[in-house]
Amino acid sequence: LWFDVTAESEATISQAAWCAPSAPGPQTMPDGSIIEPSEKRVAVGIPTFNRPTDAVAALQALAEDPVVDGIIDFVLMPDQGNQHPADEPGYDEAVAHFGERFREFRQGNLGGSGGYSRIMFEALENTDSPFILYMDDDIAIEPDSILRAVQAARYAASPIIVGGQMLNLQERSQLRTTGEQVNRGDFMWGAAPHAVYDHDFAKYPLSAIGDGQSHKDPNSYDSRALHRRVDVEYNGWWMCLFPRIVAETNGQPLPLFIKWDDTEYSLRAAANGFPTVTWPGAAIWHMAWADKDDAIDWQAYFHLRNRLIVAALYHDGDAKGITRSIFKSTLKHTMCMEYSTMAIQIEAMKDFLAGPDQLFDILESSLPRIAKLRSNYSDAVIIDSADQLPAPTGAPGVPTQNIGGRLAKIKKIPWAVKGLKHLLSKEDPRHHEAPQLNLTPDEARWFTLSRVDSATVSTAGGTGVAFRKRDRDLARDLVEQTRELLSDIEDNFDEMRTEYRKALPELTSRESWRKIFE
Repeated sequence: LWFDVTAESEATISQAAWCAPSAPGPQTMPDGSIIEPSEKRVAVGIPTFNRPTDAVAALQALAEDPVVDGIIDFVLMPDQGNQHPADEPGYDEAVAHFGERFREFRQGNLGGSGGYSRIMFEALENTDSPFILYMDDDIAIEPDSILRAVQAARYAASPIIVGGQMLNLQERSQLRTTGEQVNRGDFMWGAAPHAVYDHDFAKYPLSAIGDGQSHKDPNSYDSRALHRRVDVEYNGWWMCLFPRIVAETNGQPLPLFIKWDDTEYSLRAAANGFPTVTWPGAAIWHMAWADKDDAIDWQAYFHLRNRLIVAALYHDGDAKGITRSIFKSTLKHTMCMEYSTMAIQIEAMKDFLAGPDQLFDILESSLPRIAKLRSNYSDAVIIDSADQLPAPTGAPGVPTQNIGGRLAKIKKIPWAVKGLKHLLSKEDPRHHEAPQLNLTPDEARWFTLSRVDSATVSTAGGTGVAFRKRDRDLARDLVEQTRELLSDIEDNFDEMRTEYRKALPELTSRESWRKIFE
């Protein structure tokens, strides 16, 4: 809902608000029992890791709106880095504003799940706040979104998790996504039914819903889809609010370091009768996924390991859809000379098969281990610029532009055949001295990289380049290791499912996390 104001003379809107005709009523629990409505109070948690400027900016934003400031009980900030917000200009003033409401916790780097678990732990153990709000540190926020999320949760007929939408920090008018779910075929993230990605409000405001004529045009785009309800399964923890009763019932996040912890928590909550909503109008600005390399850098280990863990917990079919999806990605990594990604994904599968008992033990040690492993591969070594290398020697006939249109897949078949033929041949070591091509991330596609023996590829953020070098024998070995592990996963998935589900209560208990924090 929104309102438009038009005026025939100069006018000023001095105050506006969405108001309910009555106070929130009692809520119905999943077991049918009734609980009293919650007060309009919230504990805001912001974990931070070596982003002191962003962390201080987030604290300052929370204090900007006096109405929002008035409902904040506590600000909880786990500091997991060695660049502390406390050393940043503006920190003392921001903390002084909150006084005893601000609490900081210095701890080792336990990842996002460790930071957010500390927030939930402290909120439940040492506050009486009826709501707990998670926020990333590297965001920009309109403080009123916090109030909107709290009010949505208070007025819900039953306790719900309220997620905020993500707006693109680099394209401020762009909405990244309206909602997501887990595809049960391959147990991978994807759009929820009727969800919209990358909607630009500057071009298509909410009121741009077209007309009868434009609706007949299949190429016409407007904002109609944003007016439809979208049912989601989870919401990212860039902004997510939990009623206290949900946190007490559901338990702590899984010790996954990063990736899939937010997804798993909502899947678990849904199993306990608490759905998640992604609430339009409650949002933050965050760097879009397209501006990160997290599908191929060190995060790829956590992507895959944690995807398998969460699948073992909630996927009731066989694992073949999952393993086929993983192997398809492996072949793409092979074509793109992303050997470090393949190597750490092999570690991810091994650690999944090792079972749940080690998850707390490797919570803090996995990242250094994976970083050390990646350093052995040229595609993981980032240099400042391609200018530090010899000029590219060229690759005549190799396509660098994508094919669009309805027949794109068919047109790429000859490229795939030529790429496969090249991948089976022995690489030319001369091309390891100088790159054949210098490519942007958009140009670094399988149909290009599978036809060369080397290339530089810029990072997604444009802060450096990696010199990728084809190694046929290494690729063959990594693919074979992957095939063997995927076969082991298929053969042992039922057993792993039993082990992880049995371990879930201990992995998510407050007492288990207390040992980590102490």
